[in-house]
Amino acid sequence: MRDFKSEIRNVPDFPVAGIQFKDITTLIKDPQAYHEAIDELARSVEGKEIDVVVGPEARGFIVGGPLAYATHTGFVLARKPGKLPAQVARYEYQLEYGTDALEIHMDAITKGTKVLIADDLLATGGTAMAVVKLVESMGGEVVGLRFLIELEDLGGRKALEGYDVASLVQY
Repeated sequence: MRDFKSEIRNVPDFPVAGIQFKDITTLIKDPQAYHEAIDELARSVEGKEIDVVVGPEARGFIVGGPLAYATHTGFVLARKPGKLPAQVARYEYQLEYGTDALEIHMDAITKGTKVLIADDLLATGGTAMAVVKLVESMGGEVVGLRFLIELEDLGGRKALEGYDVASLVQY
């Protein structure tokens, strides 16, 4: 397997001092690295029954769309409020300083839909758990979560305990 860490740029002190930002733009601009990353995530779900991949806005689209293509499934957008044109299901969740919300079209997930959630980064698990709760509130069954990067010290995997979670790169 490729050393994907070497394809990810580290940007010190972004967006604030003390943060080591993991920039995936260097990985996704390299066609071979991008293809191999998506292929590796697809291999990690071989044998799973999946109807759709859900990707949260916005970098989840970069991972989820190609992963849906690679697994021959559909792709569902989880967007910020007011971005989807038809009737939506909504899930509000707490942030450190306030709340946020995600929406999915009501007709995108029905009872029993097998869902794989894909995003670029697993940090605290807050966004991922919000997507899980939204999918489950719509009757979907989360069969796994896949990430390009996992920041292990932030405890996201623990927040998603009980779910099948995998990432390509761990920091």
